[in-house]
Amino acid sequence: MGTMHTAILENREKLQLSGVTAIDSFDERAVILYTSCGQLTIIGRHLHMEQLSTETGDVTVEGEVQAMRYSDRDRTAPAGIMGRLLR
Repeated sequence: MGTMHTAILENREKLQLSGVTAIDSFDERAVILYTSCGQLTIIGRHLHMEQLSTETGDVTVEGEVQAMRYSDRDRTAPAGIMGRLLR
């Protein structure tokens, strides 16, 4: 699998992620990113990225987290320019 991925959610308000390989899109309602475990979609309200480290793949998302969904386990990065943000 390569890089280890962790997700720590505190009180549904602060989500700390590691193993992020790329960010596809983000706004205050949804964050779509790619991890070493596949695509992760975070749904919520007033979402914003508090921390972003391109070197370590660590990302912190704050706001009201309502749902987290993993998909496309074999796909770890999108093809677009925004997807190359963390490469």
